[in-house]
Amino acid sequence: MKVSGTQHDIVWEQPDANFAHLAPMIASAAGSGSRLVVLTEMFSTGFSMATDRIAEPADGPSAQFLREQARVHDVWVCGSVPVRSVSPALKGRSGPGENRATNRLLLAGPGGTLDHYDKIHPFSYSREDEHYAAGSSFLTVDIEGLRVSFFVCYDLRFADEFWALAPTTDCYVVVANWPATRRTHWRALLTARAIENQAYVVGVNRVGEASRLSYAGDSMIVDPLGEPLATAAHTETTVSALIDAATVAKVRAEFPFLPDRR
Repeated sequence: MKVSGTQHDIVWEQPDANFAHLAPMIASAAGSGSRLVVLTEMFSTGFSMATDRIAEPADGPSAQFLREQARVHDVWVCGSVPVRSVSPALKGRSGPGENRATNRLLLAGPGGTLDHYDKIHPFSYSREDEHYAAGSSFLTVDIEGLRVSFFVCYDLRFADEFWALAPTTDCYVVVANWPATRRTHWRALLTARAIENQAYVVGVNRVGEASRLSYAGDSMIVDPLGEPLATAAHTETTVSALIDAATVAKVRAEFPFLPDRR
């Protein structure tokens, strides 16, 4: 299956402008034969903490944009958005959930489905945890025979979350707004998650500048042995690669490391 990561800039807190900008990029990726198109973290707003201003209902404009793109192009499309409603199940994980939004990855399917994953590790360094509640459950979806698990940005630093899903995952998707000052960490961790879990990793990061931060992109698709299949530099672009569940099974059979994990 061909997967594409759309590395793009973001117009700060202007969803409509971002929808207009991203629509042709999604169309191009879909037109090239990609079955899964990955956008970035908070693709419609940028990494803003102004949840009172930007947070949307669970099926708000950003969700509707993803649904429409999936329907029109007959593909799967994902990216994260700030969502206003918080499930009662989130209460107690990181404080009173009813007072926070969630940083929610949405996966829209060509048949009208809309799955979601709430970022488990809000980025406390930038006080994200004061504005967004932590999620409490994972998301793995079978996309045309490929088992795909989804994470958001800071989650990448927590290897145990990836380990927990390894037996049922062929490909991890990580969407991000990862600053250029720590770009070495981003690239190293994407590769490490692929090697230690013997799975593909698709990491998609934004470019541009916002809120006094620069974003270098460095989007990557890494194979189960840690070899980069596609990489991007610092400009808007799309990275694509063919991903095969059979390759994951072959690597794990040849190098049976996962059963030794304790």
